[in-house]
Amino acid sequence: MTPLPEQERLQRWRLVLGKDGCPNSTAAGKAGDGLPNDLPSDYLKMDKTLEALYDTDRSGGLGPSCPNINRWLGDIRTYFPKSVVQMMQKDAIERLNLQRLMMEPEVLETLEADVHLVGTLLSLQQVMPAKTKETARTVVQKVVSELERKLRNPMTEAVKGALSRATRTSRPRANEIDWDRTIRKNLKNYLPEKKTIIAERLVGYGRKRSSLRDIVLCIDQSGSMAASIVYSSIFGAVLASLKAVSTKMVVFDTEIVDLTEHLEDPVEVLFATQLGGGTDINRAVGYCQQQITRPSDTIFVLISDLYEGGVEQKLLRRTAEIVASGCQMICLLALSDDGTSCYDERLAAKLSSLGVPSFACTPDLFPDLMAAAIQKENIYQWAAKNEIVTKGLPPE
Repeated sequence: MTPLPEQERLQRWRLVLGKDGCPNSTAAGKAGDGLPNDLPSDYLKMDKTLEALYDTDRSGGLGPSCPNINRWLGDIRTYFPKSVVQMMQKDAIERLNLQRLMMEPEVLETLEADVHLVGTLLSLQQVMPAKTKETARTVVQKVVSELERKLRNPMTEAVKGALSRATRTSRPRANEIDWDRTIRKNLKNYLPEKKTIIAERLVGYGRKRSSLRDIVLCIDQSGSMAASIVYSSIFGAVLASLKAVSTKMVVFDTEIVDLTEHLEDPVEVLFATQLGGGTDINRAVGYCQQQITRPSDTIFVLISDLYEGGVEQKLLRRTAEIVASGCQMICLLALSDDGTSCYDERLAAKLSSLGVPSFACTPDLFPDLMAAAIQKENIYQWAAKNEIVTKGLPPE
């Protein structure tokens, strides 16, 4: 990489530190005297957009009106890449309390949509005016459609492949023979004179049922789990579209909402959630326990930061019962690109000691995780292979 010219390097440092962060800066812009204030035209415009957000001593900032915020949103898209735009929008919402302005349709239309914005919109939906809800739904639909397009194929292929491997048998019935794999396995037995293959080894699939695995997703609705809910809704919709698995989705705070019937539309699922409120994990796990009818063929995924507001001892007892029944239970402390910054480490360790692996998972790894669970692999070993640190120690 070619080094930047000294003057441009100093100008960029000036943008990073801001005007008030450079007490020794000079109008002349000489490297030996400090950082320059005489920035080029484009850099001056970038500096103003940064100053409006990050200069805590500002006199004007973004201002209270929609024209000001819309102009600022346009500026950051002009001068910064998409990833930076999304970060600055998130900072603006938090630092400058822009939730009220986000209730204006004309502001929503100019925002760069991402998972964090969807989470903010979902948390505001109960106080959002009617004129904004349609625009908000459009924004959420856009993000969900983009994510689903990215995540559907990996999820579908991983689950179908895992189910095929999990049910394959070497003693299939006539209608269960996988002829493609059988031929490949027996190519060495080809008889040229008869122009045929002697199939010494048959490869096929076990008895087909309406669903080969049951999957239960149980998702915490607390505010910190917003991104996890977005990704879970999309994965839930993809899983629900696969006939080989039966998928249920439950969200909870102190109340429980079964959203299974809405899984064909992840946007409907998202708008049925209510971010925030208390947390009763024990009650939610108890409800899901009642939905488990085939424990040995069920994967139960609890997605929560584990800040329990219910009765912890009952939660641990229910968890032990679920694991003892033969159900494969996994606790994801977060299902997001950001990982998890805050969770109850003590409770995570207790769950792990009961045989429930507890760790954060990124969306790109989730399909592989489900494939491993379907094949009944050791999830602690799967996590170690993917350089994921599980919380607490597995049972001996």
